[in-house]
Amino acid sequence: MPADEKAILTALGKVMDPDLNRDIVSLGFVKNMKIVGGKVAFDVELTTPACPVKDQLKAQAEEQALSVEGVESVDITMTAQVRQSAPQSAGLQKIPGVTHMIPVASGKGGVGKSTVSVNLALALAQTGARVGLMDLDIYGPSVPTIMGLEAKPVVEENRILPAEKHGVKFISMGFFLEEEKAVVWRGPMLVKMIDEFIANVEWGELDYMIVDLPPGTGDIQLSLCQKIALTGAVVVSTPQDVALKVAQKAISLFNSLKTPVLGLVENMSYYSCPACGEKDYIFGHGGTKKAATRLGLPFLGELPLSTKIREDSDAGEPTVIADPNGEHARAFQAIAAQMAAQVSIRTMNEEAAVKINF
Repeated sequence: MPADEKAILTALGKVMDPDLNRDIVSLGFVKNMKIVGGKVAFDVELTTPACPVKDQLKAQAEEQALSVEGVESVDITMTAQVRQSAPQSAGLQKIPGVTHMIPVASGKGGVGKSTVSVNLALALAQTGARVGLMDLDIYGPSVPTIMGLEAKPVVEENRILPAEKHGVKFISMGFFLEEEKAVVWRGPMLVKMIDEFIANVEWGELDYMIVDLPPGTGDIQLSLCQKIALTGAVVVSTPQDVALKVAQKAISLFNSLKTPVLGLVENMSYYSCPACGEKDYIFGHGGTKKAATRLGLPFLGELPLSTKIREDSDAGEPTVIADPNGEHARAFQAIAAQMAAQVSIRTMNEEAAVKINF
C-alpha cells in the first residue's frame, strides 16, 4: 500500500519549531513532496539558513514521516528562504536587494562591538546566507583590520563595489581615511557618509546586512534609525553595572525611535585560563542576561575575554575563520543563530499581523 500524503502531513504537523511556536506544516515549511510507493521525499524550507534547531527539526520530521503506515524511507532536503520584514513605518528607506538590516550597538566603547559584528557576519555567511557588513564606526573603523584587507574598494561608473572576503561584502570609512589622523566631522558630514554607503554601494542581493555602529547615542544612530527600515538591533555589553547602565541608554534610544531590539550579547563574560582551564569572572558574570530578563528582551549569548580572539582580530583572521570548530567560534556561531531566529520570529509575527488586519 503506497504512502498517503495527507497522513504524512498530519504526522509532520506534530513537529514544532520551538522558536516560532508553530508546527512546520502550518508555517508552510514542507514543500515539494514526492511519493513513489513507500519512498517519500520532501523539502523543509526554513526562514533562515542559520536556524539553530535545523538538525533537530530534520530528525523529528524524519521520525514522524517514518511513523506513517506505508512509508519505507524518507529523504528530507533542508533549505532556507529568508523572508522580508513588513515595513515599520512610512517614509523609511530600504537598500535595494537587502532583506534585513541589523545594527550592532553599544552604549560605550571598549566592549568589543566591532569584533562581535565581524564574527556574527562571518558566522551567518558560513551557514550559506548572503551577508554584508557596513562599518559606520567612523571614529574607530576597525573592520578592514579585523577582516585583514587594506585594498580600497573599486569604483565603477560612480558606484562603489564593496570589498569582499570570506563570503562577506563590506564597506568601511577605514578604507578612505588617513591612518592615525583624527576624524573631526559634524553631523551633516556623518549623514552624507551614511547616504553614500546606502545609495552608492553596489551591495547586490543580501539576506542580512550587519551594521557596526559607533559607541553611544549620537548622530549616526539617530540618522540611521530615522532614515532606514531596520529589522532590529543587537546591543553588546560587558557584565559590570557601569557598562550595563550605559547599554540601557542605547536600548532606550532604539525604543524611542521605534527600532526593535533583537537581543543582548554579553562580551568579556569570563576569562578562561589557558593553563588550568579555570574561569575567572573579571567583570562579574551574568549581568547582561539579568538585564535582558528585566527589560523583557532576548539574551543571545555570552562570549569570553580571550587572548586568542584578540590575536585573531589583530592578525586579520577573525575567530570564526581562524578556528571555525573551536570553542570561541562556536560561541559566535550560536549567537548568530539566535539572532537569526529572533529575526525570523519578528518577521513571522509581522506576517501574521498583516493577515489579521486584512
